[in-house]
Amino acid sequence: MIQEIIKPLVSLGNFTTWRVGGPAEWLAEPQTIDEVKELITWSKNNNLRCQAIGAGSNLLINDQILKGITLCMKKLQGCKINNVSGSVIALGGESIPVLARRAAKAGLHGLEWSVGIPGTVGGAVVMNAGAQGNCTADRLHSVKVISIKEGKEFELTKKDLGFSYRNSVLQNEELIVLSARFELEPGHDQNELTRLTNSNLNHRLKTQPYNQPSCGSVFRNPEPLKAGQIIEGLGLKGFRIGGAEISKIHANFIVNTHHATAKDISKLISIVQKKVLDVHGFILQPEVKKIGF
Repeated sequence: MIQEIIKPLVSLGNFTTWRVGGPAEWLAEPQTIDEVKELITWSKNNNLRCQAIGAGSNLLINDQILKGITLCMKKLQGCKINNVSGSVIALGGESIPVLARRAAKAGLHGLEWSVGIPGTVGGAVVMNAGAQGNCTADRLHSVKVISIKEGKEFELTKKDLGFSYRNSVLQNEELIVLSARFELEPGHDQNELTRLTNSNLNHRLKTQPYNQPSCGSVFRNPEPLKAGQIIEGLGLKGFRIGGAEISKIHANFIVNTHHATAKDISKLISIVQKKVLDVHGFILQPEVKKIGF
């Protein structure tokens, strides 16, 4: 029975990397595509809004109750790797760092950059996640999605997804990513790829505050400028609202130092935007997505 995995009033602070967020009215963690379909049907039968989250690594969820049912997709895991063709098919909840390591061990080049991104495959596709000049769209072939409104599955090609910097059409559609197909380069040295993957991770660990709860980069880079450098140039490193602080290590990170609320973080984002506008004349656009505000 699908009702067995639906839980009432579950704190979403336990499902985000910022460790903030109020309770979901209902929450479920589907482990199969069939369960996703059943949960969508359940939400329709009960006239409840249905929305999906991944690893919660790029989300700011309000402190108030989040109405409807929230599907946390990070248990929808699994992948198929073809060492010869370089084709990789991963379910939407598969961890990006885990997938990057598996690809490296298979001698497939193309995902080494992604090892430090603490998200899911589905989340990476929706956000067109990226690092070190690379992004998800570079290697993506297609995705399988399901419509929340109609419960229908269908495939979208890379072209259909309208990718741009940290953006895709999926951000404005009521669709859930069930799986994604990547086309990587086969035949590379496994040890060298693993070394590169580890090197990329070590660089991120040294230059970003991975020992504190955060959502990763808060603002999109206003190319060719870097958001972190702009914020640091305004002397905002260490600036704090409540338990939320602009990281002393990397100014494009806001960290939860101790019992921060979503309200604290939201206020801090607004203050940074205002100061940048006052000094530089433009508004920094958030990379993080807000839910329930």
